[in-house]
Amino acid sequence: MKTALTIAGSDSSGGAGIQADLKAMTLNGVFAMSAITALTAQNTTGVTDIMDVSPEFLKSQLDAVFTDIYPDAIKIGMVSDKDLIIAIAEKLEEYQAKNIVLDPVMVATSGSKLLKDDAIDTLKERLIPLADLITPNIPEAEILANMQIKNEIDMEVAAEKMANELGVSVLVKGGHSINDANDVLFEIDSLNITWINGKRIKNENTHGTGCTLSSAIAANLAKDKSLEESVRNAKKYLEGALNDGLDLGKGSGPMNHAFDIKEAYKS
Repeated sequence: MKTALTIAGSDSSGGAGIQADLKAMTLNGVFAMSAITALTAQNTTGVTDIMDVSPEFLKSQLDAVFTDIYPDAIKIGMVSDKDLIIAIAEKLEEYQAKNIVLDPVMVATSGSKLLKDDAIDTLKERLIPLADLITPNIPEAEILANMQIKNEIDMEVAAEKMANELGVSVLVKGGHSINDANDVLFEIDSLNITWINGKRIKNENTHGTGCTLSSAIAANLAKDKSLEESVRNAKKYLEGALNDGLDLGKGSGPMNHAFDIKEAYKS
């Protein structure tokens, strides 16, 4: 069995973060492991408290994983602290990690910035260059590309600009009033630009969609799928989880990551 590691924060309500990552990786056929960057107190209505782990403890988690069950792919989610970003970069370099998918969680759904400017600079200088793919949404792509994105042409320009400046393949995720569910992939090795179209699913419960997509991509890369095939498979999985119509909580609830699980152990 192939293996994948998620490096991200914990979501106590189970819909996003580490919990979503582990579910998505498992349902995409790999053995999932985790290194936790922060504990959060949150539910479908919002985050009420955050406690970061220390850089030393994060390094210890990564040492424990890499020295025993070496991951075939890695997903990196929210890392809010500059020192934690450096700690991750150091360990990924030390262990020559491969198939790294980085979801640059910078902007909350409300539009609030989640990373300080120095942390964003460190992310761009130390961590993003180690990644094989980054998966920004529109607000995050605007920060990384330093430009406004108003339409699909802007998405293509931003993807190419980020790829050239950061030396990494880029998946700019649609939505945010630009298109329904279409993403653009720029592959740094081939310089190919590919539109990966998706279905617009009427479901307001979208908590953890970004975490889920990036984790599913990492799982597919772990199984030796190409980058484009990994993205396409991950989008189909995400659409299935959304289309299941799970409705939990008082706010924007989670998806059903296990929509396709075998029936034998459900009842």
